[in-house]
Amino acid sequence: MTLAILCSGQGRQHRNMFDLTGDAPEAAHLFERAAALLGRDPRELVRAEGDETLHRNRAGQILCTLQPLAAVSALADAISRGVIIAGYSVGEVAAWGVGGLFDATATLDLVARRAEVMDAATRAGDGLIFVRGLSREELERLCERHDAAIGIVNPGGAFVIGGGREALSGVAGEARAMYAARVVALPVEVASHTKWLAGASSAFREALRQMQVMFPPAEGVRILSGIDAAPVLSAESGLDKLAAQISHTVQWADCLQACVEAGATGFLELGPGHALSGMAVEIAPTLPARALDDFRSLQGVRAWVARHLSA
Repeated sequence: MTLAILCSGQGRQHRNMFDLTGDAPEAAHLFERAAALLGRDPRELVRAEGDETLHRNRAGQILCTLQPLAAVSALADAISRGVIIAGYSVGEVAAWGVGGLFDATATLDLVARRAEVMDAATRAGDGLIFVRGLSREELERLCERHDAAIGIVNPGGAFVIGGGREALSGVAGEARAMYAARVVALPVEVASHTKWLAGASSAFREALRQMQVMFPPAEGVRILSGIDAAPVLSAESGLDKLAAQISHTVQWADCLQACVEAGATGFLELGPGHALSGMAVEIAPTLPARALDDFRSLQGVRAWVARHLSA
């Protein structure tokens, strides 16, 4: 088995997201660093019922990066063979940490900075909506009419649209009138992966210049860029794309297809949530796909990976 590791983006944070990783001794230093950045232990933060901080941009990016980094620290013995790594939105930064191109602790500092430059470039009322059931061409026309933009292309005719409050309301209303299968607002406060964050891309590229990059990745490790689904073949071009991703459309359906074409025979989503493993099933229904949240213990994850690696 060639394992494709999927690093999740924001939106699926939940109170039990650290149940498997929160007590892992291998990840203790990561939780300590995240606590310093958040001003609060992340395990306590997510368990605080109804805490809106959970879905604020900076906290969300830190939490959603901490989870895959902690998981890989705890599961390094089980997933040390060749892997393909792809990250959804902020998960792409986590993917560089998971793949060893960035130091894991420094990756947490980096996503905090990423969130800060995105917040600085964000207009009041900006956000994202999810639309399923219309063609890309139909949505592009709606976006042009309402001054919105496609931020992420997912499998199965599903799209994330970014823009201002009025623009998104206009797109949502027309999409419903056109009988879109699903239209829902996402708990994200920035117009991620759209032209309105061009300034954030430039600022984040400067932050990336300060990062120590361990390149090339370890033998057998392949990391994909979100904006074109291509493997990272050089540090400079990879960093350029990682910064550009903030203000350019993420081609997530292509990333999943690229995993399959690169030889992936199974998917493991590190979470939080199950969204990416569900999308993997849409792309490759015959391949096993699981999320960390599907398991009750890290040993269960190890057993699943070992069973499929030996298949």
